[in-house]
This record gives sequence, structure tokens and C-alpha cells, in this order.
Amino acid sequence: MQEFVIDNSVVMSWCFQDETNEYTDAVLGYLEDYTAFVPAIWPLEVSNVLLVAERRNRISQADSSRFISLLAELPIIVEQESPERMYSEIFALARECIISSYDASYLDLAMRKGLPLATMDKKIISAARRCRVPIVK
Repeated sequence: MQEFVIDNSVVMSWCFQDETNEYTDAVLGYLEDYTAFVPAIWPLEVSNVLLVAERRNRISQADSSRFISLLAELPIIVEQESPERMYSEIFALARECIISSYDASYLDLAMRKGLPLATMDKKIISAARRCRVPIVK
């Protein structure tokens, strides 16, 4: 494995000490040698989690800024997608797999690139298995 798709459940665990575990730490370690891909929705998902955490006084604005700066240093590539594909293929995949369109965007990216998917989300793991997408161990 030289490349993989990573979802927000893994990435955001790095921001909150009480959410990290051996798996998320291992995935972070993989980024020392490998490149990860994320769908176009990812920066908005990261921003939203940080905003909610700020509003709940879980982290400060400075912590959010620091985390975004750290993410920018990692080899994570945001893969752009046309609205037409979002409305058609990704929407259809979400419907078929009974997952959100956001989650389907990660699964779709892994399927298109033929890459394993790093996730902790049980619904995505189940959908990935049905679609024969390997999960990063």
C-alpha cells in the first residue's frame, strides 16, 4: 500500500486525545511514507467538526488553527469532483449502500482509484465490504 483514501472519522480523531486509538495512530503513522486521498467535501467536514468543537468549548480557535496547519503539512490530497458525478454516481452509491452522500464520496473515491479505505465508521466499513473495497488495517 502506497496510497489510500482516508475518511474524516480517522482524521478528526487526531484532534481530540480522547478519540485516538491504536488504529488512528497507525493510520497517522502511514502518512510518513504514504499519500492519502480525500473527496472534495473533506475540508468542509473538517471545518464543521472544528466549529462545533469550538462552540462546545472543547477546543479553542487557536487549537483549530493549529490543527488545520498540521493537516496542511500531511500528504493528503483533496480530489475534486464535478457536481454532475455528485448528483449521479455518488448519489446512486449512497442510495444503494444506505449511507450518507458524504460517506459515499469516500467510498466512491476508493472504488475509482482502486485504493483501500481508512475509516472507523461502521456504516462505511459495511458498505465497503459489500463493494469489495479493502479497509486499511
